[in-house]
Amino acid sequence: MFEYQPSQALLANKIILITGAGDGIGKQAALSYAAHGATVVLLGRTEQKLIQVYDEIVANGGATPAIITLDLQTATTAQYAELAQLVTHEFGRLDGLLHNASLLGSLGLIEQMDIDSLETVLKVNVTAQAALTQAVMPLLRAAPSASIIFTSSSVGRKGRAFWGAYAISKFATEGMMQTLADELEDSNIRTNSINPGGTRTSMRASAYPAEDPMTLKTPADIMPVYLYLMGDDSLNDNGKAFNAQ
Repeated sequence: MFEYQPSQALLANKIILITGAGDGIGKQAALSYAAHGATVVLLGRTEQKLIQVYDEIVANGGATPAIITLDLQTATTAQYAELAQLVTHEFGRLDGLLHNASLLGSLGLIEQMDIDSLETVLKVNVTAQAALTQAVMPLLRAAPSASIIFTSSSVGRKGRAFWGAYAISKFATEGMMQTLADELEDSNIRTNSINPGGTRTSMRASAYPAEDPMTLKTPADIMPVYLYLMGDDSLNDNGKAFNAQ
């Protein structure tokens, strides 16, 4: 899987929504999906970052992206409904949804955890993903085949001391993926998760400030599994937990 070689037209004519598309893995996924033919919908909370990704995609000859600015920490049900209406009006369907946006929160002992911080992490990493998935489900059902990818973590598959809210949220992410995959088993929609592993991103730097980032894979290095799961080569994969490295 790590050596997967996608065809240049793997995602031709596909419409793919990416959360946290302004930087890190989300930005690279947007660039990679666009490079393989997709029209990407860039969702993030910082418009200027999204515009920079937009400009890079256009400069590289990709299809013109769409931009949706939304803060998942404060987003309301009405805002998710409006988002779905915008995508419906512009494209009529979604062939893919990459849940990439996440908050790290504070690392430390659970017995010392700030509960307000926990609620914030869960809002972005779990509740927002459920709300967005629910809102765009009619768009996913309108596609010939659609893929939902959840972003997991090694600490969401085996608990690790001090990872607190983040680990709890990623266990919930895995549970949501598995539950949704079972519910959609006989549909046109498949649902899987990816653990990116240690990757050269700002979140990783926050978690491991003493680590040499040059020892880590870049977001571009881990794209094979992201491309595989979003393309039709993965039509038979549903409810599975993948590693990107």
